[in-house]
Amino acid sequence: MTNLTLTLDDAIIKKARVRAIQEGTSVSAKVREFLAAYAMGQDQQQAAAEAFIAAAQRSRANTAAASWSREDAYDRPYPGGGA
Repeated sequence: MTNLTLTLDDAIIKKARVRAIQEGTSVSAKVREFLAAYAMGQDQQQAAAEAFIAAAQRSRANTAAASWSREDAYDRPYPGGGA
């Protein structure tokens, strides 16, 4: 494991230590978790986007190629509304 030196405001460190203790962890562990998620974030977002696009392409919804205008969206009763 590699050591990393950070320069942070003392007040932030104090608050982070208190919160980490309340959560039963350490500031170092939270920084490790954050950096791991940050490093993998782009990959996870890309994978999620690709999965969404693939699901949309497989979907059989709107196979009749129906389209609606903005006026169509307002030209219907509101669910649970009075009018």
